[in-house]
Amino acid sequence: MKHIFKILAVVIIGLLYGCNSQKKTTSHSPDGSENHSHDTESVVKSTTNYYGNYDLEDGAFGTKTKVTIVGDTRVMVTNSLPNHETGTFPNPGNPNTITSQNITYKFPVTPKYTGKAQWMREPGVALNGIKFEPQTAEVVVCDTGENYRVEAIQDVIDLGLDFNHAHVQPTGAYHYHGTPTSMISKFDSGQDLVHIGFAHDGFPMYYSKSGQYKPSFRLLDGTREGEDCTYDNPKQHMDIAVGGHHDGTYGSDYEYVVGYGDLDECNGITVDGKYMYLVTNQFPYVGRCVMGEVEAEEQGPPNGQGERPDSSQIIEQMDANKDGKLSVKEAKGPLKEDFSKIDSNSDGFITKEEIEKASKSRGQRPQGGRPQGGRN
Repeated sequence: MKHIFKILAVVIIGLLYGCNSQKKTTSHSPDGSENHSHDTESVVKSTTNYYGNYDLEDGAFGTKTKVTIVGDTRVMVTNSLPNHETGTFPNPGNPNTITSQNITYKFPVTPKYTGKAQWMREPGVALNGIKFEPQTAEVVVCDTGENYRVEAIQDVIDLGLDFNHAHVQPTGAYHYHGTPTSMISKFDSGQDLVHIGFAHDGFPMYYSKSGQYKPSFRLLDGTREGEDCTYDNPKQHMDIAVGGHHDGTYGSDYEYVVGYGDLDECNGITVDGKYMYLVTNQFPYVGRCVMGEVEAEEQGPPNGQGERPDSSQIIEQMDANKDGKLSVKEAKGPLKEDFSKIDSNSDGFITKEEIEKASKSRGQRPQGGRPQGGRN
């Protein structure tokens, strides 16, 4: 009899495995309330509802994140420690150590779609309390005036990203620049769309395991411009050749083309009548803007070529003797070439005010600075 029971058990397990391996239609709605027909592998669903109140604590990693719905506000109190394995920090490309934070985030429970893209330095926060910050503070500056913002995911400059496409800021804040692979595995409920966070406008953020939703960005044709270009941080100086085709090293290598993919310029899409953002394996990885109503945040630099630092950054970076102004020996690039024109009072020095006056008269931002990078 025992032998017969063993045979029956094997047969039953085989049947169950066969059923779970078949393609089935699953719900892709942000809240799981409606069906959207796409074939995905069916696995056991998670019963955790991250649209309501939840506590996320993981003693192995020290994670403590508590979310409470208060009226029409989703309040997240977190120490921003990831609930998963990370790479080793510090490392050669990132000198910082992950440390606990004390942060409170607030998101609207009922987001309001405006359809007007608004840039966000930190567009959203993962369910575990780790922020998404897709752009970096790293800049390659050319003496000819061009200024290229470095993408986190590229092969020219080592920014110390781990296997979660994340690294650490000087404050100790661990943050994601792209798909948070370990976090996705933790929150995978078996459906193609994995709920991984909320944007600051309140709309949810998802990841598609099948990659079926494509971004609408493409690489520019042609080549970059710029000579005598360098990258600097407090511990490193590199001469960078920016010439050549647009390969994705810099944010300005891409352009948004309406209808080129499935997603809008903020990497968003409406599924079953519900708007949501997708974190993707392709640029922009995490959308750099939001389409919903949100409190104004400091606007970021454009992604186009020729980004210019402001006058204060120019003075700070070129002012070798730290006297708050630039001599002809300290000035570089276009500032050096047009020194006598910018030096409006002919005292032999260029001040912040004179740089601003000159750039206003030309109808453009100042040229020739070198903004500080922060290993972001």
